[in-house]
Amino acid sequence: MRNDRERKRVLVTGGAGFLGSHLCRLLLEAGHQVVCLDDFSIGAKSNVEPLMRFDAFAVAMHDVVEPFELEIDEIYHLANPASPPHCQADPIRAMQTHVLGTINVLELAARHGARVLHVTFSDDGAQQLYPESVGGDAAFLGRRSCYEEGPRSAEALFSDFHELYQLDVRLVRIFNAYGPMMRADDNRIISNFVLRALKGEDITIYGDPSETSTFCFAYDLIDGIVRVMASPASLPVPIDLGSPMEFAIGEVAEQVIELVGSRSSLVLRPKKAGILRRRQPDIALAMQEFGWCPRMDLSGGLLQTIGYFDRLLSASRSPFAEAA
Repeated sequence: MRNDRERKRVLVTGGAGFLGSHLCRLLLEAGHQVVCLDDFSIGAKSNVEPLMRFDAFAVAMHDVVEPFELEIDEIYHLANPASPPHCQADPIRAMQTHVLGTINVLELAARHGARVLHVTFSDDGAQQLYPESVGGDAAFLGRRSCYEEGPRSAEALFSDFHELYQLDVRLVRIFNAYGPMMRADDNRIISNFVLRALKGEDITIYGDPSETSTFCFAYDLIDGIVRVMASPASLPVPIDLGSPMEFAIGEVAEQVIELVGSRSSLVLRPKKAGILRRRQPDIALAMQEFGWCPRMDLSGGLLQTIGYFDRLLSASRSPFAEAA
């Protein structure tokens, strides 16, 4: 247990989400006081219920778009819609979260002199190998505009607050995260493949099955995020966190089927417009400055993810769940 001088008061916005809940657990186990701020529009109460056993954990049910006040030392800002279906369901609300929510977080940090880290996701339609210097050239019009322009607006706000108010900021871009606590309806490659295999349904691949993508396990990403936060110097430039190792989509599907022991078959369909799977991060800066690189291999991460979704499906089929 940390002593009082080492123990920080940490706010995690979006703390009930996929990555946020893992981050809350890690911070609690490190001995910090943690407040999870979430309106549960995307995050799940079930993700943070196991954390209520920690006396140092609190949940604030609040929409980050609305101003709020907390005594805080550090802020991890993860309250950003990271799934195209969620953004497209209410694109105006998604942009409000990216912009107004980020302003509220930055103003809170400025009032309390808190260090603040922003976690965003990489989705730039033109770039395949991403150095941190890439600003992006995503289209600002169309159905995906809120998904692509929202994170860029938030990064711009972090840069402005750093320049104007000398705020101590960190910027992290993550690539293709997967693992336990993923939402079943996120429309991600790994969750789609695992759920279909567990249900014995055919797995549909849109486009060439030899096309590649990268996948980074949640625990590795959280380790990297915490390392970046611990940096003694402000970092107003994005740090890429992800796995540079590429896997053919068809091979990933076959591996999932094998690990599940499923009878699912692969079905090939024409590629949908706007899909870019190959987004390979450049993690040279993370390796050089923070000694970070992914540790979990794909099969190990898939086994943990399969176990999580298997338990989720089993619970939904139980007579107790039906009675509720």
